Amino acid sequence: MLAIAFASLGLWTGVYWLLVFGRVLRIDRFTIDLAEGLDAPDPGGLVSIVVPAHNESRVIERLVRGVLAQRDVRFELVVVLDRCTDDTLTRLQAAAGDDPRVRVVELDHCPDDWAGKCHAAAAGAEAATGDWLLFTDADVHFEPEVVRAAVGLAAAGEIDLLSAFTSLTADHWWEAVVQPPAAITLLRMFPPDRVNSESRPRSFANGQFMLFRRTTYDRIGGHAAVREAVLEDLAFAAAVHRFDGRIRVARAGRLVTTSMYDSLDGLLSGWRRIFIEGAKRNIPRLRRNAFLVACSGLAPVACWASVVTGVIAWRLDPASALGPAAAWIGIFGVVTQGVVLSRLFARGGMPVAGVLGWAIGCLLIAKTLLDGANDLRRGRPIRWGGRTYHLQPGPP
Repeated sequence: MLAIAFASLGLWTGVYWLLVFGRVLRIDRFTIDLAEGLDAPDPGGLVSIVVPAHNESRVIERLVRGVLAQRDVRFELVVVLDRCTDDTLTRLQAAAGDDPRVRVVELDHCPDDWAGKCHAAAAGAEAATGDWLLFTDADVHFEPEVVRAAVGLAAAGEIDLLSAFTSLTADHWWEAVVQPPAAITLLRMFPPDRVNSESRPRSFANGQFMLFRRTTYDRIGGHAAVREAVLEDLAFAAAVHRFDGRIRVARAGRLVTTSMYDSLDGLLSGWRRIFIEGAKRNIPRLRRNAFLVACSGLAPVACWASVVTGVIAWRLDPASALGPAAAWIGIFGVVTQGVVLSRLFARGGMPVAGVLGWAIGCLLIAKTLLDGANDLRRGRPIRWGGRTYHLQPGPP
């Protein structure tokens, strides 16, 4: 009986990952590459790249150097130092030198009715003079052709808000293990083919890379319209859709890379905040996603159990077909999941060896989702960007 039970789980695992692979192929058909914008005509105009920065000494130099290396586009870089208490300014100045394209805005306070990042970004937008506004984070790195590609793509497609899925770094083992299941969970919440749908679009944008037409940004009220949002990107996407604007999410590939956090605790805390807002603070939705992620992580265990129980059944009764069938079904599940995950890891720029830690990563993300649900249920505040936020559960 155990062999039959585990074989059923192994068969479902293999079929499930084949379905996932088919879903990925469909998503590919409806997701544009940011690099396609390099073949579009140059729309001209000035691009203002706005970067809110709160204690970003770890990454600010890389950000500045990447932006200043941009080619074939007119741009200015506006960095807003938001209540910094570290040496972000010193490192920024070292990277920028006397380049006149770099402007620095320093803030020493944040109003109570504003989220910290929104307030800093609003100050940057006010200081910006460009025809396009590109909001990005300090932990993002640009390849030299990114801004030209983004503006070309947005102009050619008459896009009001162009966002991009960036590649995530894997400089530490925990990034290689945690980032893939976290990113896949977010993609399950906001599939790009649904986001880019013309008829029934799902409101989504990635705050690591948001390019607005200046006219669109002003028309929807700028950051003042989303000033209390913990995740301003989702709030902006909803606002653009309310004004019948056009949103597209592109695949950045290696053109844009994000190094989110420098510790496992910081990474999980950041994803918890993202999942809470992505689920619209809905506790049952967070728990459902935790269940799905945990099942995905534990599926290989069931597959190997199918192999082991199948071999045992085979040895106990060599004449029965049950044992060999259970063993081969378990192998089918393991191989199918491994092949599909290896392809997904490679596409996301993650080391394929990270597949070996899939179960650990899934369980960590499942716990992160459950922690988010418990934070909402118990009224525990979250701290981010130098501010504390008391979040209320959303409607069921």
